[in-house]
Amino acid sequence: MTKDLKGRHFISTQEWSDDEIELLLSTSADLKKKFAAGEPHRLLPDKTLFMMFYEQSTRTRNSFEAGMTQLGGHAHDLTPEKLQVSHGETAEDTARVLSRFGHGISIRNCDWGKGNRFLRSVAGMSTVPVINMQCDLYHPCQAVADLMTIREKFPDGIRGRRMVVSWTYAPSYVRPISVPQSEILLMTRFGLDVTLVHPPEFKLLPEFIAQAKTNAAATGTKFEMMDDMDAAFEGAHIVYPKSWGCLVHEPDREAAVQHIEKYPGWVCNEERMALTDPGSIYMHPLPASRGSEVTDAVIDGPHSVVWDEAENRLHTAKGLMALTM
Repeated sequence: MTKDLKGRHFISTQEWSDDEIELLLSTSADLKKKFAAGEPHRLLPDKTLFMMFYEQSTRTRNSFEAGMTQLGGHAHDLTPEKLQVSHGETAEDTARVLSRFGHGISIRNCDWGKGNRFLRSVAGMSTVPVINMQCDLYHPCQAVADLMTIREKFPDGIRGRRMVVSWTYAPSYVRPISVPQSEILLMTRFGLDVTLVHPPEFKLLPEFIAQAKTNAAATGTKFEMMDDMDAAFEGAHIVYPKSWGCLVHEPDREAAVQHIEKYPGWVCNEERMALTDPGSIYMHPLPASRGSEVTDAVIDGPHSVVWDEAENRLHTAKGLMALTM
């Protein structure tokens, strides 16, 4: 039974039930229809969302800010430099104050080993919902938008279809592991057979692997791991190739970059897409490193759904805010 989600924190999809995720998806779909029809949907008039960004953002920042405006409220764009946390104020004290000023707090903090702890410190003291806009462990907003997109592209059902979450080469930049971890957790719960593929140094946290296996066992889906990108792509219905850092193997970022340079051949190109099912889709949370993670022919080609996927970040952000705020 789905309970009222007003005031509910959204830190990971694992902490929401299947029914609650389904309510979020159906609400998001309804708001998407209203947006397309130009139908007003001011569900949060005069409400305020405080957005705390520790990293740069395009899709997340603008989906939440535009979404809040369309819902009739206002979003504050905050960085540490705009807050006293930069001078030592605690997460708990910040939460106490912002809770009294507004109706929701959203945070992006991907600092390895610290981001999720910061989020939970704020949530523990906040009297308003706290939304995880990405941390070092989870990116639940991206995963939910991706599930919405996959369902739209396979309207006859997704159970039994195979999704490949693959590491890709992107030089110089050590990206968080939160996206692949969130993908394997959510998709194994909602009918997809998931294959995780990466070079040996780019492991995800073992507890996330264990949870994905548990999710798959509970729902009758499959979860497997491989180290061969070509073999993984064979017959796949959904491919999700993106870069992430080897932070589990090597937390030092300078040293981690050296591991990336070992695998320049891990790119999603036309040859690899030809291995997939003829009706397959290519996904990426963006921004994608063109020419290293993916070729232009793929990201701009007939298999790509990345722009629909990006748009769904808006609709799921709105659904999330409407339900929790």
